[in-house]
Order: sequence, then C-alpha cells, then structure tokens
Amino acid sequence: MAGHRLDVEWIFSLLALFFLRAHCFYLPGVSPEDFQKGDQLLVKVNKLTSTKTQLPYSYYYLPFCQPEHIVDSAENLGEVLRGDRIENSPYVFKMREPQMCNIVCRKILDKKAAKAFKEKIDDEYRVNMILDNLPLVVPIRRLDQENAVVYQYGYHVGLRGQYAGSKEEKHFINNHLIFTVKYHKDPLSDSARIVGFEVKPFSVKHEYEGEWNDKTRLTTCDPRAKRAVTSSESPQEVEEKKEIIFTYDVEFQESDIKWASRWDTYLLMADDQIHWFSIVNSLMIVILLSGMVAIIMLRTLYRDISKYNKLETQEEAQEETGWKLVHGDVFRPPTNSDLLCVYVGTGVQFCGMIIVTMIFGLLGFLSPSNRGGLITAMLLLWVFMGLFAGYSSARLYKLFKGTEWKKVTLKTAFMFPATVFAIFFVLNALIWGQKSSGAVPFGTMFALVLLWFGISVPLVYVGSYFGYKKPAIEDPVKTNKIPRQIPEQAWYMNPAFSILIGGILPFGAVFIELFFILTSIWLHQFYYIFGFLFIVFVILIITCAEITVVLCYFQLCSEDYQWWWRSYLTSGSSALYLFLYAAFYFFTKLDITKPVSGVLYFGYMLIVSYAFFVLTGTIGFYACFWFTRLIYSSVKID
Repeated sequence: MAGHRLDVEWIFSLLALFFLRAHCFYLPGVSPEDFQKGDQLLVKVNKLTSTKTQLPYSYYYLPFCQPEHIVDSAENLGEVLRGDRIENSPYVFKMREPQMCNIVCRKILDKKAAKAFKEKIDDEYRVNMILDNLPLVVPIRRLDQENAVVYQYGYHVGLRGQYAGSKEEKHFINNHLIFTVKYHKDPLSDSARIVGFEVKPFSVKHEYEGEWNDKTRLTTCDPRAKRAVTSSESPQEVEEKKEIIFTYDVEFQESDIKWASRWDTYLLMADDQIHWFSIVNSLMIVILLSGMVAIIMLRTLYRDISKYNKLETQEEAQEETGWKLVHGDVFRPPTNSDLLCVYVGTGVQFCGMIIVTMIFGLLGFLSPSNRGGLITAMLLLWVFMGLFAGYSSARLYKLFKGTEWKKVTLKTAFMFPATVFAIFFVLNALIWGQKSSGAVPFGTMFALVLLWFGISVPLVYVGSYFGYKKPAIEDPVKTNKIPRQIPEQAWYMNPAFSILIGGILPFGAVFIELFFILTSIWLHQFYYIFGFLFIVFVILIITCAEITVVLCYFQLCSEDYQWWWRSYLTSGSSALYLFLYAAFYFFTKLDITKPVSGVLYFGYMLIVSYAFFVLTGTIGFYACFWFTRLIYSSVKID
C-alpha cells in the first residue's frame, strides 16, 4: 500500500514538474546569430503602445530622430493584426564596444510636434524597440521580493512633473537612453550571442557652449571628460520652440544565460502559486460535480433502470414517474433545429482550433520570438477546421431528418464568421479614425476575406457533403407521433434560472486564469504558460460536461424532454459571466478614459465572449447528447 502511494506521489511530482516548466519551454523559432567584436548591431523600432488608450501608433508618428531612409520590415498576418509596425532606426551599435553620449539628432519643436509629444506623454505611451529579435525592456525591481526583477515592454515617451517650488505641471521627454546589451560569449571562439536588451531612460536638458554644429560637444554629457548621465535632475521640458537633443549610451554586459534560454527571463512568472491555486480551486469544482454525476450514474440510474426493466405490467409502468416517462419524446427534434446544427458545427470548429493551438503551444512551436505567430496559427487553424464544422453540423442535421443540408452548410460557413467580421470591421473603422497603426490595412482585410471564402467555406461544404452522406444516427428509442404535455415545473426548474445557474461553475473554473489572460492582452505583459492553460482548459471541458449532465438529468426527471437547446445554453451561459467579468476588469484594473478605447475593449470582449459561448455550449451539448443516448439505450421499451 505504501509503495502504491509512493508511485502516485511520483506521478504527481512529474506532472507538476512538467507543467511548471511548460510555461517556459519553447522552440526559439529563429537560428542564432553570432557577432564578432565590432560587428554592427541594428536596432529596429516598433509601435508606440499605451494601456490607457489601447491604440498603437507607428514610432515615427512622433517627431523622433529618423534615419536617412525609413525601411519597413516584412510583417506576418498576426503582426499586422496586432498593430506591429517594425522599421529601422538611427540607433546603431558596435558589438562589445561601449559608447557614451552618442548624439542622435537635435530637434526644435514646433507647435504641432510639441502637442503630439504632450498628448502621448499624457496617455502614458511607451516606445518599443527590437535588437536581434529581442524586445527592449525596462527592468523594475520588485519591492516585495529580494533580488526579483520584473520586465516591462518599452520605455515611457516621457513623464509629467513639477519643478521644485512650482505647482504648474510640465511635460518632460525621455531624451537620453542608457542601453544595456547582454551577451553570451562562446568560450572556444571570440564570437558572442545577444541574450538581453534593456534600457534606462532619462530626461536631460543638454547644454553646450557656443553655436550648435556637427562638432559640438555637450557639457552635460561628455565621454572625454567621463561625465555620464546618472539622473533626471535637470529634465528636458516639452514646449513649442524648445530645443531637444536626443542622446544614448550603450553598455555591454557578459551573461551566463545561453541563447536558447534568453526568453526565460522575460517569460518566468513570479506568481506560480496563484496559478496552482487556480487549478486547485477548479479541481474542487470538478470533484464536486464528478461526485454528483457518479451518484446519478451509478446509484440512481442503475437502480431506476433495473427496476424499470423488471416491470411486468403496463399498469406498473404508468405508475412510474420521472425521466423514463418521456422516452417517447426525448429524441423529438427541437424547434429551430437547423440553427442548433449551425452552432454545434461552429463549436466543433472552435474546439478543434483551441486544442491544436494548445498542443502546438505545449510542444513549444508558438515561440514568443515569432511575433504574431499565435494569431496567425489560430486563424489558419480556424480556416482548416471548417471541415469538421461542416461534418458535425450535417451529421446532426440528418439525425433531425432534415433535407436541406446545403442551406445549413451555408449558415455554418457564414453565421459566426460574418458576425465577428461585422464587429471587427466597425472597430477597425474606429481605429482608422484615430490614425492608429492598429488599423488593419485593406490588403490584409482582403487576405482575411480570401481565407474565409477561398478555403474555409469550401472546406465546410466538403465536410457537410461527407457528413450528410453517412447513414443517420439511430435513436435508441422510438419517438411518439403526438408530443407529450410537459407538466408545470418547479420554480428552480425554470429554463432561464437553470441556464443561468449552469454557467456559474464553468466560469468559476477558469476565472483566475482569465485574469492573467486579460492582463497580458490589455496591460501588454508577457503570457506564455500553456501548461497551466492546458490544465485549465481540460478542467473547463469536464466542468461544462458534468454540470450539463446533472441539470439535464434533473430536467428529464421533472418530465421536461426539451433538453436539446437547454443543454447548449446551460454551459454556454458561462460566456455571460465572462463578459460581466470583463466589464468588472475594465472598471477596476484598467485606466482607459477615451470613449473610442472603451468601445474597442467591449467590442473585442464581445467577440471573445461569443466565441466562448459557442465553445462551452458545444461541449455541454455533446455531453448531454451522449448521456441521454446512454441512459435510454439501457432501458427496455416494449
């Protein structure tokens, strides 16, 4: 017995180790580049981002220093949809050659430029840069943990503050950057690989003697005099006709971190315990529901079926009450059966996309270095999963003895994507109006439509053709010609009440992980914990299935046989709680003030909630479908 317990402990330890590591494991996705001493390092600039507005802008939207020719980097579909705009910059380093007080350019602000800088400082915009495919981060020491550092994407454009003895608030720009490039040196050769890219921004009002020219030396920052910038004691104010001199330092720091592990410092979560708490909390819900299902299946149903099968006379059968009485109506096709087929097919498509994406993430194929890779993978998987959507909707439609399978196929191919595309199009128009780089260009929009019409729609038709061609699924019991009257139900069996109650537990199983997902999306933080996410997703599937089965059993026991739509809506109602939680998150965690940004947030969360409804509803439906077929196939009907 002790040996058996030890085996179980070992299994749990190995599982825990796997999932603890799963959020850090990834395949880098790009081949490493070796740099010799003195090799040129080209810094690229990405979009300006803000958690206050959620509207990205290209770097050169603000009048920063520019290179002679601005060159756009090729971006994948996911990057364009994320609003990434990667371009070259005037920041050029030489490998392992520190530089001090390099002057980038001198700008004299006009009214328009000063206003643009002030607006972006007010909205707390951050500047994002890239070196050797690594994002620029600002290291911030955590006060609650010793030697713990968290990394924030990019540095602030500037800050607001007051001069000593003054109450008037001024805008100051971060015009001096101290870059730290971390590298891992090959012990056998002189080459090195970049493993970190950090920055410390400062606001400095640079001074110099005489008239400005190309050979001017600054007095506030001079490499010959070894005078470095260490603070923002004399900051650079942003005002019309003010002069701003942009400068930078570069430091090189040798690191023990190997190239293959360079993303680990970005992705390591300092709060693993919260994720484990989330999983334990979800498991408690699953155990509770599993216990209820076990009682129903093993005790009640077994006893009921045995007793029902032993009945000898029709009189005794008529005395029976409960789920057995509705055997002649339980498989009667529901109202709007074609719409149910459409939603079930769409749910299968979505479920397939999520599962394959999770597997790719767990195996490390969705590397964080491949920006936009996750969105691109999900879009392509959605398109190809249309085959399963068509197949499952057609199979169900044939069960309902439908004849117009092409009509249902058309609805399956268009209903969900068209709704999402319509919302997306309106949101994109709002982003266009704000002149943001987050607006999807016409070419990309055309590519999305081409994926939908050119690949997804034909695949849905192919799936439907094969699904409808197969023999219809046979019901375990015959359906009566005349529908049975449903008796008056108790208040707690009211459809609206039981549906709303059914959605609470599936949402409760995922809401803690949902907090981290929302934080990563809207507060621009790193999220790469597919191990935890996969466990939570499995728990979500089990919870949706079990709560629907339990409530379906209670419904049938009260002689209400209209379970088709209710099974879908019971678990699907968790999407309502997701949307309400998103609203709660908006008002408690986000500092969004612009109406357009608020519309964007709720628009995108509406799309997410709709997708969650389709996903969870389909899981609940199939669980109930299996359950009803199982129990009624076990009963002998004369």
